[in-house]
Amino acid sequence: MPALRSPLVHPFSNFDVPHLLAVHVAARPEHPFLIWEPFEGAAKTWSYRAFAHEVAQVAAGLKKRGVKTGERVLIHLDNCPESLIAWYACAHLGAVAVTTNARSVEDDLIYFSDHAEVVGAITQPAFASLVAASCRKIKWLAVTETDNGAAPKETNRPAKSESFSALYGDAADVPLRAPDPMLAVGVQYTSGTTSRPKGVVWTHANALWGAKLCAMHEDLRASDVHLTYLPLFHTNAQSYSVLAALWVGATVVLQPRFSASRFWNISAKHGCTWTSMVPFCVRALMSQEKPKSHSYRYWGNGISAPPTDAHFGVKTIGWWGMTETITHGIVGDIHLPNRPMSIGKPSPAYEIAILDDNGASVAPGETGNLLVRGYPGLSLFLEYLNNPEATSKSFDEQGYFITGDRVTLGEDGFISFADRDKDMLKVGGENVAASEIERVVMTVPGIQECAVVAKSDPMLDEVPVLFVLVPGGEASAPKDLAAQIDAACAKGLADFKRPREIRIVDALPRSTLEKIAKAELRRIVENG
Repeated sequence: MPALRSPLVHPFSNFDVPHLLAVHVAARPEHPFLIWEPFEGAAKTWSYRAFAHEVAQVAAGLKKRGVKTGERVLIHLDNCPESLIAWYACAHLGAVAVTTNARSVEDDLIYFSDHAEVVGAITQPAFASLVAASCRKIKWLAVTETDNGAAPKETNRPAKSESFSALYGDAADVPLRAPDPMLAVGVQYTSGTTSRPKGVVWTHANALWGAKLCAMHEDLRASDVHLTYLPLFHTNAQSYSVLAALWVGATVVLQPRFSASRFWNISAKHGCTWTSMVPFCVRALMSQEKPKSHSYRYWGNGISAPPTDAHFGVKTIGWWGMTETITHGIVGDIHLPNRPMSIGKPSPAYEIAILDDNGASVAPGETGNLLVRGYPGLSLFLEYLNNPEATSKSFDEQGYFITGDRVTLGEDGFISFADRDKDMLKVGGENVAASEIERVVMTVPGIQECAVVAKSDPMLDEVPVLFVLVPGGEASAPKDLAAQIDAACAKGLADFKRPREIRIVDALPRSTLEKIAKAELRRIVENG
């Protein structure tokens, strides 16, 4: 990795996340910041003042439990108010929130908690036993009273756990600390193609960068109402939605998850003006009766101006970004026309390179590898947690971050997404590494090799298909081999990562150096 570049005058000098929240508490204390719309249970609204007070109360509880500056706290929750309160409480105290995919299994959580060296964990009743069993080194465990508003099915909390409400302390015990924009604020685990997931470290400056740039790209205003249902452990909801709304003093309407049947009613109830979409959500809404009118100014998605914009009567802004970039490195223009189905043009906040395999810039009309340059700890992530080798290898000699994505440069300057690293799948908006699935499958006895490739799916974009090499093929394989694989995957993988098809074969196509030719496997899958 090249030496870190630092701006001569830092754009967030003497400022960090708690101080941003404090600005709006002072300016518009009673304006609604968070509106919780559960599928079960009562809705609730927090003003900026009320939200900041509860954040400070939980920060006091964390301090009482011995959490110190720089120490990490696991937040393993589906979307709920406690997830946001806990994240901002960590920021207030100077601790680091480690947000993990709520669909993770025990093997994932053991790795996350050990790798991040978390000192405590916050979860919900449905996951409490799992977190307690997986996070064996934590000093304390707090469990929310409900499962996202719904009465818990599991009423017995693990030994030595306590309720989330027990975290609430005296806000006076944690006065606003001196701002430190380069202090770590969060860790998100992102799938890698050849190894265990990497922990992407954000600083407070990263979070503020995401807040400000997302708000600018989305033309957010203090009067906007941002509907948020994508998972809060993900960059989209955390940066594109919540932090962006916080930057301008807007309102966030939070739901447990996306619900097509509730979408228009909730949007009308609160006058929602902005939301982030993924293709699955758009397809699901196409089956719903659309209202005669709505309040949306814009939607954000992976592509600009899709054909569905005419159906919904809304302008969709395309964008491209990663956990490592915090915000959009490529984005459509909010005010000017965008080429339909493009992801936009480079954000002026980044240096974008599109290079061929020899390192030369591509010409218009050509496809190449996407690289992004910025400032680590500000416009790019600080580092991969406890993994200096992976951090170094993710940058080239000129300091460009190697994204692993390929894009096509149009004659008009607009950029289109071409493909991702072929060992990454996009399952219903979730990144899934083929290597993660293959690692679990290879624990099943009798399998010589295996390979996972993507199959197109009308609702989820892609689903995993597994090829298993057994000497003699299916005829020689144990009759229950597929069942053994299913069981191993059920234990070791989140549900969305599990193979949808298992094909037992006696040979796998090979490429140079006897590597499995996954391109050929993809053709086999595509041809049925």
